[in-house]
Formats: sequence, structure tokens, C-alpha cells
Amino acid sequence: MPLPARAAPAAELVIGQVAPLTGVLASTGQHMVLGGRICFDAVNAAGGVHGALIRHEVLDDGYQVAETERATRSLLARPEVLALFGLAGTANISQLLHSGLLQQGGAALVAPYTGGEALRTPFNPWIFHLRAGYADEAEHMLQQLSTIGVERVAVMYQNDGFGLAGLAGVRAALARRSRQPLAEASYPRNTDQVEAAVQAIRALDAQAIIMIAVNRPAAAFIKRYRELGGGAQLYSISVVDPAELVQLAGLKNAHGVAITQVVPYPYRPMLPVVREYQQLLKAHAPGAEVNYTSFEEYLGAKTLVEALRRAGPQPTRARLLKSLEALHEFDLGGMTVSYGPDNRIGSRMVEVTVIGSNGRLVR
Repeated sequence: MPLPARAAPAAELVIGQVAPLTGVLASTGQHMVLGGRICFDAVNAAGGVHGALIRHEVLDDGYQVAETERATRSLLARPEVLALFGLAGTANISQLLHSGLLQQGGAALVAPYTGGEALRTPFNPWIFHLRAGYADEAEHMLQQLSTIGVERVAVMYQNDGFGLAGLAGVRAALARRSRQPLAEASYPRNTDQVEAAVQAIRALDAQAIIMIAVNRPAAAFIKRYRELGGGAQLYSISVVDPAELVQLAGLKNAHGVAITQVVPYPYRPMLPVVREYQQLLKAHAPGAEVNYTSFEEYLGAKTLVEALRRAGPQPTRARLLKSLEALHEFDLGGMTVSYGPDNRIGSRMVEVTVIGSNGRLVR
């Protein structure tokens, strides 16, 4: 009796990524791409997934909303693109929802680099978050600040969907403690024009300032605020690159800045997945430094690869989406992600790190 025919594996598994490789978020975008690339390169070196190699295609959006939509549309117009991976920006990805592009394309977006609540509530089936949300990060900050008796908290935020999402998280965390921000000061998106925000916050006696900002404006705020003698404890949510903060603001000013993190500490190989990441970074990107952003996207790529394996040979967008949805309590090697039919938030882990006296993050 003849055996049933098996489906031939796909020749290539195409994964599309739109990332900010230029503009104010360029260094972050480069780290994002690197984290995915080392994972996909390692999988390909081991023979691929069901014999098919992963092709990782990357387009630059410069952190511009219109460019994100244009580039994503061009990827989804190609049937061979199975999924989207590692896009950045709350406002950028929100536009993909508002335009209906994700729904029309029917492809999953895995591990976006954002914690915006608008991408999580109301529930949508297309976006599979690896990280905790900005609301989770704000709650963790306020819990820590409340524990040490800090009550006067100001907020510096980017005036767009990203900044407003973070601001909403801080407001909610303070409201649960029957408080409100001492001050709220914004700066324009895609600039580092923070002088007005510095002056508005500096005029008040804040004990702590939470920055909902990306690298360059966060660094500009830190530098100017400290130069004017500001002594409040500075906090940042997880999307900043501490190395760039130190480079742009100066170590004297950046020393002591606290940054929330949403994935495990990648600088010491205490967990299996951290050891794996560090080894692959050396093998596939010699000279590249360990970085929270590349590690986060490595974890996202590892999650996507597991879903590709479970989807079987010749996966489709729909089959891959169902495979992701079925990843429940999946251990990446010391960090667990879990999805389900009504859950697209893989993890709610949050911890705080601090820029130490040598410019490196410590816990």
C-alpha cells in the first residue's frame, strides 16, 4: 500500500520587516534588525525550517508613519511574504490598524517594538506582542517610586501616539494611588526640541521625571535638565538605547538614569537563551555588542521560528497565524511567552535597570 504523499516544503519562507534604519530612531532600528537576522541566519545554517530557508527582507521607514504604511503595503502585496516582524512605533503601527491594512493582508505581525495600549485594546488578532505594555512599565515605576516615598512625579513625553500611550499609563498608575502628574510637558515627534519641556518641568519641584521618549530627545532632555541643575530621579521606559543616551548626554548626566526593561538581562549569560543569543551574536555579527533591543527582537524571531516549525511544510499566512495563536507557555530558554485565541500579549515581565558609573546598565 503506497504511503500518503507529503507536502513538499516551501522553497523559501519570506519574513518582512519594516524598521527605522534612518532618522531619530536609526540606532534602535539597526539593533532590531540585527536581533532578527542572527536568529534567522542560525536557523538557515542548520538547514532551515522543514528544509526551507528563511529570507528576511527589510525596508526602511525612517520612523515616518506614511513610510511605514507604504512599505508594509508593498510587502503584504506579495503572497510569498508569510508574516511581518519587528516593526516600530505606536503611531506607525496604529496606522496599519486604522487603514485596515493588517486585516486585509491577513498576516501576523510578530514582536513589534512598542508597548502602546492602542495596539492591544481593543483586541485585534493580527499583532503578537512579545513585550509588556507601557502601562505595565508605568505601573512598575510608580510602584517602586511609591515604595521609596516619592510623590511628586512629572512626565516628559513625545507628542504622538507613542508618547500619549505612555502618558496614559503614567496617569492611570498615579490615579490608582489617588494622585496625578505634577507636570506634563511634550516635545514634537521626530525632533529633539525639548527646551520648552525642560523649562516647564524644571520650574517645579519634581522628585522624579518619567520620560516617554526615544533616544535623541531623551538624551537632549537629560543633558539640558542636568546642566540647569535639575536633581530629580530620571526614569525612562524601555525603548531607549542606554549607550546612545550616554554618548549624547554624557556619562556625568546619564549616570543614575533608571530604565524599565521588558526582557531578561542580556549582559550576563545566566539563562540558556541569553547564552544562545550571545554565542550567535559572536558567530553571525562579529564585533556587535550585546544590547537589550537586539536581544528582544532575537526572542521575537525565535518565537516566530517556532511557529513556522509548528505550521508545517508549505505554511500560509493563515496557518502561521493559527500556529502562533497556539503557542502556549512556550519556554524560549528562561523566558516564557504565551498566546491564545483571546490573548496576544506574550509576556508582562518588567524590571528596572540603572545606568551605572561606567555607563553600562546594572540591576
